[in-house]
Amino acid sequence: MKKILVFVLALAIALSLAGCGAGTITANDETIYSRLPAVELVMADTTGQGSAGHLFGAFFAQRVLEITEGKLSIEYHPNGELGGDLDLIRQMKENQIQIVVCQPAPLVSFVPEMAVFDLPMVFSEYDGDKIDTVLNGDNEFHTRLSTAYEKAGLHLLGFVQNGTYRLTTANRELKTLEDFRGLRIRTMENSNHMAFWSALGAQPTPMAWADVYAALRDGRVDAQENAADTCASASLQDVQTYLACTNHILYCNQICISKEAWDSLAPAYKAAVEQAAAEAIAYVRPLLEEVDAYHKQKLVEGGMTLIEYEPEFYESILTQDGVRALNERIEQRQINGLGELLEKELSE
Repeated sequence: MKKILVFVLALAIALSLAGCGAGTITANDETIYSRLPAVELVMADTTGQGSAGHLFGAFFAQRVLEITEGKLSIEYHPNGELGGDLDLIRQMKENQIQIVVCQPAPLVSFVPEMAVFDLPMVFSEYDGDKIDTVLNGDNEFHTRLSTAYEKAGLHLLGFVQNGTYRLTTANRELKTLEDFRGLRIRTMENSNHMAFWSALGAQPTPMAWADVYAALRDGRVDAQENAADTCASASLQDVQTYLACTNHILYCNQICISKEAWDSLAPAYKAAVEQAAAEAIAYVRPLLEEVDAYHKQKLVEGGMTLIEYEPEFYESILTQDGVRALNERIEQRQINGLGELLEKELSE
């Protein structure tokens, strides 16, 4: 019960504490804000109400408002209110939406280097702290990704994760690799994700998240893959039987802003946005492990059977010819050595 209360109240606590948090903006900066014109930015995502992504977005928006004493405000639209991930990114590139929080996969079509996150199980040996030092640290990997964002007309603000992973829900028991053959699984609109599932013999079907529940309920697809909090916020326990800890992709959200919007902001507003993003990441990261455990338990209590695997299962996935070929293709065609750099910096 304690964990349940902690998570259910997390958003309210976060927003109330945000106003008491110590910032790095000084009294002189407050004078600067008073002289600046009021600005409103639109932020959107597809995260479900109560998910970690929603907590992150709401905290960020609140902190921007507080840091700038109400002069820079964020009109926040969660839960796919303004469209699916690809729609949101297209709108951001046209500066119709200024800020988007999403997982890395949809960005690959716009920032090819983000395919580094599609390398199966590349983060699986490392904890959230180590991963954070590489994704958000002052290093060559982060610099190269940030440069790639700029070339795409975007500005990277950061990543939030804590060493938790995407899972697979299904209406068939998935004990062995053979059980994945012929599985009609909804995926994100990402060719690398689709290639991964095809390498396991499944039948990947890209589909907007808003359509997934009905497709699972009606039997148009047998399975889907996502983080535990996303599965629970969509009540997938009502239409799925098994929860398999495939742990194939790191559960990570990034936050970015259109370069046009970023370049138009006054330096003080840029500093406030960066500060709010850093504070939101720092606040949400420690909650992610508990959020993951809580929502797995919620799905199980809702009637799903949890399937966990021995290390040999994951090793057998990585030895599949199709998975090896996918890794080579991503490295050579999309990320140009970025995967090797990621593995090097993770291991240091």
